[in-house]
Amino acid sequence: MENNNEFKPFVPANKVMPEFTAVSIILGLLLAVIFGGANAYLGLRVGMTVSASIPAAVISMGVIRKILRRNSILENNMVQTIGSAGESLAAGAIFTLPALFMWAAEGRAENPSLVEISIIAICGGILGVLFMIPLRSALIVKEHGTLAYPEGTACAEVLIAGEEGGAKSFTVFSGLGISALYKLIADGLKIFPSEVDFTITPYKGAGVGIDVLPALLGVGYICGAKVSSYLFAGGVLAWLVIMPIIALFGGNAVIFPADVSVAELWAAKGTWGLWNNYVKYIGAGAVAAGGIISLIKTFPLIIRTFKEAIGGFGKNSGVSRTERDIPMKYLIAGIIVIAVIMWLVPVIPVNFFGALIIILFGFFFATVSSRMVGLVGSSNNPVSGMAIATLLISTFLLKVTGNAGIQGMISAIVIGSVICIVAAMAGDVSQDLKCGYIVGATPIKQQIGEMLGCVVAAIAIGGILYLLNSAWGYGTSELPAPQATLMQMVVEGVMDGNLPWSLVFIGAFIAVVFEVVGIPILPVAIGLYLPIHLSTPIMAGGLVRLFIEKKKLRDERKREEAVQSGILYSSGLIAGEGIVGLLLAVLAVIPLGKGTVASLIDLSDKFSLGNIGALVFFALLIFSVLKFTVFSKKTQ
Repeated sequence: MENNNEFKPFVPANKVMPEFTAVSIILGLLLAVIFGGANAYLGLRVGMTVSASIPAAVISMGVIRKILRRNSILENNMVQTIGSAGESLAAGAIFTLPALFMWAAEGRAENPSLVEISIIAICGGILGVLFMIPLRSALIVKEHGTLAYPEGTACAEVLIAGEEGGAKSFTVFSGLGISALYKLIADGLKIFPSEVDFTITPYKGAGVGIDVLPALLGVGYICGAKVSSYLFAGGVLAWLVIMPIIALFGGNAVIFPADVSVAELWAAKGTWGLWNNYVKYIGAGAVAAGGIISLIKTFPLIIRTFKEAIGGFGKNSGVSRTERDIPMKYLIAGIIVIAVIMWLVPVIPVNFFGALIIILFGFFFATVSSRMVGLVGSSNNPVSGMAIATLLISTFLLKVTGNAGIQGMISAIVIGSVICIVAAMAGDVSQDLKCGYIVGATPIKQQIGEMLGCVVAAIAIGGILYLLNSAWGYGTSELPAPQATLMQMVVEGVMDGNLPWSLVFIGAFIAVVFEVVGIPILPVAIGLYLPIHLSTPIMAGGLVRLFIEKKKLRDERKREEAVQSGILYSSGLIAGEGIVGLLLAVLAVIPLGKGTVASLIDLSDKFSLGNIGALVFFALLIFSVLKFTVFSKKTQ
């Protein structure tokens, strides 16, 4: 990558183009609500959300350039900046707030009000934006050649390709079209499963798997082989080392949090039983410890960044357009105002102590989240892992300070919810600012746009949560809300004193070992926390890029062209899956007869190619990357 001192954005700093316009604001806010709603349902159904930056950019180009006949890359970038805020805010909210509804269903509390949900979401969203602002120079600019920010880079490539047209545009949109068709076949028609899972029977407790999805392959390619290998190493450690050890030595012992013996759990639920009951806690401990170690190591950089920002009071007028941030005095004032609102507004059940925890932990996890998504992308940012770490500590502190019982648990969930939204937003803002840095956007306008998107999405998310709760209820087969259920269990476990601390500390000390031997902690910890099914396709993408970088082509320039074509194509893969993923989420909530539109197009009961078909299709997807890189006529 380019050295950041030599980097020149697509739109020069001295060029002024339409950017923060009425068109970009209205379209961006509309997409923020749409993406927020679709991702809320998707996350409550399957426990994962999809990044909305690239889909928003593609939709923006279609509407602004084709329909409105306007032509400004910065205007398109502003639309995706505002639109992606809704997705990130929804991700943070749905991982925690449904726990409040579940306690209400049990008769232990009342449902949170719409006003309460909205204020919680607004506070978390705006804090996530404000905490990221002083870090932009250190993480986005100064580490431009080190932190990839794959979604942000991919989004910039999509915007630039759409602006330049020609071969670059063809490569991006070829990837987009192939990915969209692939995703529709896999998760819409369900002709083959998108997740392939194998249990290694002779090696009790072990298993392997792969999510054969284009976005994961694209993220792996953009990240490269090194980062991908760290992620995969964490998955191998969990699924081929730790889980077999548990199965070997657990035997007939009942190990909390499971309520049956390890042998019975293995017989009934296989590898997923071991992962859900044990490895997830180990991974959460590793992520938490990795985050703390990362913060300690980057603390001098953070202090230096704050000093530079404080020294910039009132100097925005002398700074170039592409370096202009919200001034630090307004940033600090905003943080203080949010803290006071959380402390004094009656509908938020947080006292002064809780507000202080949110500010301290919020900045910590915003920093960790920003650096983490720079390494592995927002789609693999374990926000729930950070929320678990927050809930562990905040619930314990609330308990020892006398805030026990259901009110203490509600306060803990609210604290965890704000932190979760902060982490999700910080990751999204980082990707958006990276995209803006590449295309030449104005940072202060992007930051204001992010906050506008937060406020509108926060107002909408309360109604969405109430609608889904009224339709099916959380924790049901129709809407299992897996992350929120886990958060509920963590808080109840700490309050009742029966959390599996041994598992959490095992993960923490594994992270310490990584640090001692010089292995980057966070990517390996993330691989340990996430199922190996996610790190395997990412590893495949990294290996494809390594193959292209090592292959002998006609000259060095041709090799570089091949690598860059792969980045463009991978950007299209991420965009295509994101758009169709959102479309399928919408179809899943549209009723039709006794089911939904999504169930109508599901062909899995009538025809399925099975796991072999899934692997064949994924192999063809890998070949398509090679076709647009080393096998392209341009590189021959």
